[in-house]
Amino acid sequence: MLRLFCLSFCWLLAVNCTLGASGDRPPNIIFIIADDLGWGDLGCYGQTKIRTPNLDKMASEGVRLTQMHSGNAVCAPSRCVLMTGKHPGHAHIRDNRQWEKAKGLSKIGKPEFEGQEPIPDNEITMAEAFKAAGFTTGGFGKWGLGGPGSTGEPLKQGFDRWYGYNCQGVAHNFYPTYLWDDANPVSLNNHPFQVPDALKSDEDPSNPQVYARFRGNDYAPDLIDEQAIAFATQNKEKPFFIYWPTTVPHVSLQVPEESLLEYTGKWDDPPYPGGKGYLPHHKPKAAYAAMITRMDRDIGQMMATIDKLGLGEHTIFCFTSDNGPLTGTHQGLAGTDCEFFDSNGPFRDGKGTLYEGGFRVPGIVRWKGHIKPAVSDRVCGFEDWMPTLLDLVSASSKAPSGIDGISFAPTLRGETQSERDYLYREFPSYGGQQMIRSGKWKLLKNGLSSKGGKSKRAAKQETALYDLESDPGETKNLASENPAVVSRLESLAASARTPSITFPFPALDK
Repeated sequence: MLRLFCLSFCWLLAVNCTLGASGDRPPNIIFIIADDLGWGDLGCYGQTKIRTPNLDKMASEGVRLTQMHSGNAVCAPSRCVLMTGKHPGHAHIRDNRQWEKAKGLSKIGKPEFEGQEPIPDNEITMAEAFKAAGFTTGGFGKWGLGGPGSTGEPLKQGFDRWYGYNCQGVAHNFYPTYLWDDANPVSLNNHPFQVPDALKSDEDPSNPQVYARFRGNDYAPDLIDEQAIAFATQNKEKPFFIYWPTTVPHVSLQVPEESLLEYTGKWDDPPYPGGKGYLPHHKPKAAYAAMITRMDRDIGQMMATIDKLGLGEHTIFCFTSDNGPLTGTHQGLAGTDCEFFDSNGPFRDGKGTLYEGGFRVPGIVRWKGHIKPAVSDRVCGFEDWMPTLLDLVSASSKAPSGIDGISFAPTLRGETQSERDYLYREFPSYGGQQMIRSGKWKLLKNGLSSKGGKSKRAAKQETALYDLESDPGETKNLASENPAVVSRLESLAASARTPSITFPFPALDK
């Protein structure tokens, strides 16, 4: 803390001198990350059924990245990469796992028994880096990187303000009984019910009334979005960093009725009675679309607030998703139908895999008056966000040493930038997976462990090589035809990682 205070104080002195000369200040950052949103779920990425006018506008006014990759194939390890700038071969958190001290988490959730494996105190997060650069920092949404009282809780990892969920498990319900307001749980006007659940044998799935018990009064995303907008308004006179990890559209399928009506009756939409995960819903397709459109509406409200405050050209908006959609290995879970919506676009598979559909995600950066509208096919990863944003606000020196991220700020500015040497991912669950991308070539290994997951897939060992330039859908395994390329990428992958005591991966650690 003393180190961060000194860095912040020195930086503020420099800023004050600059303000005296030019009246300028660093731009604000609003970083929005959706939950399980697919590459193809936005209109600006080809979606035709779901309305996302505000994000489409953000993309048209900024840079739309076509090859942004999340930190991993599921939530917590992906967000750890984002927050620390270290890829999964070096990141502390490499899989979803309940915090050791949170063994008593019930299906409903209790504040004293919740949270995931925490980020250690010695990790420097994106929030800490911006705080050291003189920014006021606020987080609004879902954390998942350390339970209450652990080293990883948000207020110990650089956030001045936190409002929302701490635990991923509690965040499966959009009508929870409480949310965290800084370090304090605050009760909501919702009745408790368990997640997942299913309709009872005597309940008629075609009767909308039987689903009423899976709804409440206080819709958590609305409350979280209000707090994020209030934070921006309250801190309009100084540079701020907002981390906005919304829980949308991560199922359960829950959305207020006024939003659901926008899509009700548009498609054949049989009810989902539960039993395959999460909560039942009588109009699951309409609910999924409505959740995304409501998220887009709230983002539009933030964009309008920033313009009203006179900060439109002084605020950088970023949007992405933590991993791919519930499709492929997850198909049929939770009532979603991402094949219907083409949520993973042209890519193979979805969440839980290191095929492109599992971790290629939307990426949008808008800075009015400073970044020209463009579409970029530069290969980027979540580890790149921290150095990129610090670069854009002229605070590159605040990036911690030893990170894997590479700033793509030159690309955003329209400058020529050499491509990265490689992009590395590993994931010990869902059969055990390892991926490395270099140029057009992608090496993917599956079946490296017996550790399963929701996919329940057999741990069939496979080494595949794909040419993503000619085959972005990963349909042709070229490994047998290119043994030299396979050997080179295997060596590169081995050198790109270090073993983890906390998250061992025996097939790679030996």
